[in-house]
Order: sequence, then C-alpha cells, then structure tokens
Amino acid sequence: MRVVIAEDSVLLRAGVQSLLSDVGIETVAAVGNGDDLLVAVREHRPDLVIADVRMPPTFTDEGLRAALAARKEVPGLPVLVVSQYVEGSYAVDLIAEGTSGVGYLLKERVADVAEFLAAVRRVAGGGSAIDPDVVAQMLARNRNPLEQLTAREREVLGEMAQGLSNTAIAKHLVVTQGAVENHISNIFAKLGLEASRDQNRRIRAVLTYLDSTTVRA
Repeated sequence: MRVVIAEDSVLLRAGVQSLLSDVGIETVAAVGNGDDLLVAVREHRPDLVIADVRMPPTFTDEGLRAALAARKEVPGLPVLVVSQYVEGSYAVDLIAEGTSGVGYLLKERVADVAEFLAAVRRVAGGGSAIDPDVVAQMLARNRNPLEQLTAREREVLGEMAQGLSNTAIAKHLVVTQGAVENHISNIFAKLGLEASRDQNRRIRAVLTYLDSTTVRA
C-alpha cells in the first residue's frame, strides 16, 4: 500500500509515517499543507490519503478541501481524514457522495495503534471508518427539529404554516389566544429562534416546519 500523509505537525506526521512503516505500508509523500497534498496525489497516485482537516495558512479546513479536491481528480481515491475536534459539518462534506473509501477519525484514535491501522486498511480497501463521536454529532445535527415539540405545538405550527393569525388559530383549535401565544413562544424557544431585527421568527419557524415535513414525506 502506498500512502500520502498531509499533516502540519512535524512530530505527528513522522509518528504516523513510522507506524505505517512498521507494518509494511509505504509513505510516498509526507506534506504539511493542502497545496502540496494535491501535488503529491497527482505525482504518486497513492492508494490512500491521510489528511488533517486544519492546516496552513488559516488552519480552518484547508486539509479537508484539498482531500475533497483530490477525490475529484482521482475518483474513488480513499481518504482518511483526522481532526483534533468533532467537526460534523466537515464530515458531512466528506461523506456527501458516499462512504466508500472514506474515513473520519479524531486524532485521539491515532493513539490506539491497532484501531488506527485497522481504519487505514479498511478505508484503503474501499470501506469506511467514521469516528463514533462524529457519527453522534451528525445524527444530532440531522435530527428532525420538530421532534422536540409537543403534539399541540406542532399543531399550532401547522396552523401558522397556513398563514393563520393567532386569533384565527385560537378559534380553529378552540383555545384562548393567550394559550396560542404561549405555544408559539415555546416553539420559538425549542427551535432556537431568537428575536432578530433582520429575520421574522414566525417565518423562520414556518420554514423549518415546511423543510422538516418535506424531508419526512
């Protein structure tokens, strides 16, 4: 197996290279930034790329963007991304087109040599290796926001989506207008819709409702 490593930490880069070498895996290039990663992939056409998410110059998502670009240039190129933190949005970008030959691990997993090497082999072989903590955060991010509403709150939100006023909702549901206002206040709180000068919370709540019900349909 031939591997390209992209990691800005010299010590970690050397450590990973040493681990791979001990089990007969060849590192054909070890680089410290996204641009050099792309150059190395074009030159060596490796069997696997191991890349840190955050690399120079901004230490945000350069490594991930370079890995995604490499997969576009070499379709199906196995990529194992490592990160210091759980960054669910990056994981979503990485696996958006499928989990074949894709891995996303926290750096702490690298400390478990057997687990790390198993992930390397699995991803290189076309499998996947997604860190459990990353999976948990992705599930939380993709949870239907309406699930936290009570049945009555969902009913009120459904009435709002039809464009009804609080008075009309109260009349239709045979409750007081004060009760409707309390339900709407709870809806805003549970959906995390804080008051804003630029955005109407009622509209944002309705958009959330429509988006969620469309996805579930």
